[in-house]
Amino acid sequence: MKGGGSSAPGDYIYFKSQVPLHKIPIGLKQWRYYDFGPKVVPPVICLPGTAGTADVYYKQIMSLSMKGYRVISVDIPRVWNHQEWVQAFEKFLDVIDVHHIHLYGTALGGFLAQLFAQYRPRRVKSLLLSNTFLDTLSFSSSMPWSPIVGWTPSFLLKRYVLTGIPKGPHEPFIADSIDFVVSQVETLKKDDLASRLTLTVDAASVGPLLLPDSNITLMDTNDQSATPQELKDQVTERYPGARRAYLKTGGDFPFLSRSDEVNLHLQLHLRRVGVEPRADLVQGASNDGGGSSSEQNGGKEDSNDPENRDSDGSPNNDAGDSPSEDAEISESPSNENQPPLMPTSAHMKNLENQVIAAISSVTNCSCSVPIISHILPQKQHQTVAATSFLHIAFEFLVCELLSGYILTLYINRENLLKLK
Repeated sequence: MKGGGSSAPGDYIYFKSQVPLHKIPIGLKQWRYYDFGPKVVPPVICLPGTAGTADVYYKQIMSLSMKGYRVISVDIPRVWNHQEWVQAFEKFLDVIDVHHIHLYGTALGGFLAQLFAQYRPRRVKSLLLSNTFLDTLSFSSSMPWSPIVGWTPSFLLKRYVLTGIPKGPHEPFIADSIDFVVSQVETLKKDDLASRLTLTVDAASVGPLLLPDSNITLMDTNDQSATPQELKDQVTERYPGARRAYLKTGGDFPFLSRSDEVNLHLQLHLRRVGVEPRADLVQGASNDGGGSSSEQNGGKEDSNDPENRDSDGSPNNDAGDSPSEDAEISESPSNENQPPLMPTSAHMKNLENQVIAAISSVTNCSCSVPIISHILPQKQHQTVAATSFLHIAFEFLVCELLSGYILTLYINRENLLKLK
């Protein structure tokens, strides 16, 4: 595994040059987050695990915002118990003027998403959970030194977090995802790590949810991950009516290592729960080289737009209302306001939507969702010919007919290995 000093991926550098990073203080909490996509669309909010930051979901922001979805990715702030988390997250949503949300949480983020859905059921409309758990008992028993986590040196906390990642050898995409997360861990301060480890071991469990199982999607990886398989099985048993989105591989960070598959599952989930993307707003922005901020933000003026700033660069209060007056952008956007991150032709978008609709019709008849990893383009700036895309779609539908048989063989193989 490479160190945290490895060079950043090119698509991440491009992402940072286009998407503004927000930092706002709410009470004693500092919130760091990305918010990208049309503001008129109900957002999907991404919650990372112990080792993650808001940056780890940059591939979801890049892909889904281009298709007309709104994606918000947040850092877990410094909170020290689960009730404090629920209250702090609710205040954050109030400040950014978001009321109804869809949560995508991985590992610790998935656990916190379930707790928020339990205590604030009116705000959470759906859940997409990945490699997560229902209670913290097993983690607290494996960390007997948790009472002194607040006094533990930063380098020991980082070492403890990173030792939870299964060691290699890994396939290249998984190795790259681990390298990226390691680089993000290096940016976290001691109190950030201490608070997240405290949330992981603090005694708590998820109670019954008012959210119907049909509005929950479980997306687990079938290879090694830091979350034990028995804990993931408990989540499956808790939500028997939830949709299943199995990933054959992906490790702890499938949103990086298997981003195309994850993004496809996110789109299928959002469409199934009634979230309609506004690709027309994104297309309008690309036609005029960036578009107006009112088009991207559902008619609201954006104080982060250079045209809405005074000559000294400060926000112009006459430009319009902003969700948070004390919001600070630490990463300035480019000259264009929210340009399409991965431009494609309108014809290709229509073809992709047709394939997604076809997949939706198939998956509505089955609780499992097999995925062919190359259904979406791997290189984010490569334009795929329409004929090739149709050929891939045909292959996917053929493989769909064989998936049940292959899945049965895989399960039988696993059972035989267990018996041996």
